Amino acid sequence: MAISPNPIDNRLLAALPNAERERWFPQLELVKMPLGQVICESGRTLSHVYFPIDAIVSLLYVMENGASAEIAVVGCEGLVGVSLFMGGESTPSRAVVQSAGMGYRLKSQLMKNEFNRTGPAMHLLLRYTQALITQMAQTAVCNRHHSLDQQLCRWLLLSLDRLQGSELVMTQELIANMLGVRREGVTQGAMKLQNAGLIRYVRGHITVVDRDGLEQRSCECYAVVKKEYDRLLPHKLAT
Repeated sequence: MAISPNPIDNRLLAALPNAERERWFPQLELVKMPLGQVICESGRTLSHVYFPIDAIVSLLYVMENGASAEIAVVGCEGLVGVSLFMGGESTPSRAVVQSAGMGYRLKSQLMKNEFNRTGPAMHLLLRYTQALITQMAQTAVCNRHHSLDQQLCRWLLLSLDRLQGSELVMTQELIANMLGVRREGVTQGAMKLQNAGLIRYVRGHITVVDRDGLEQRSCECYAVVKKEYDRLLPHKLAT
């Protein structure tokens, strides 16, 4: 029997003090987040911010010729729409659901009102934003200096941290779009990891069978990002 989502399944929402929960939770709207859904388009005004529960959202920068590359991933640890309370009404990136699931959304004006209270919620959101910026910066460095194998390991580990299990439903074409590389490169990288006994890839399903081995094969970028999230955000969900 499936367990109904709860706002505290999102780490940011779970970390809110009781007074903030009493204001926020009645305003949250539970929504489905299907694979491939664009929940925020580049340059568009944000109508809501999203708090994923078991979905993963990819933040993509899209070039004029249509090419794209992922700059960050967001899951149950955070929210989509930080530009709203950082002083802008829109963002240059596109937010696309890369792993289907559920989430909660909150109207933009309500989020701005809460942030402008300058209370504990504001400080929590700023710490999350700092962690997100770290991920973006490290992704840029990784894409410039590390091999595709290492980038793929980093990407898989970051995605796993935002899922409850060890399986991702992901086509090679989608992974290629996320990493900004050719599909053939992803095929070769996935085969190397599979031959090393780290993952199993069958028809769009990637199962990680040796997480420790995946971490050892990854570059330092994954550890840098994870350490910053752990330092800035609560580790355990409040009840």
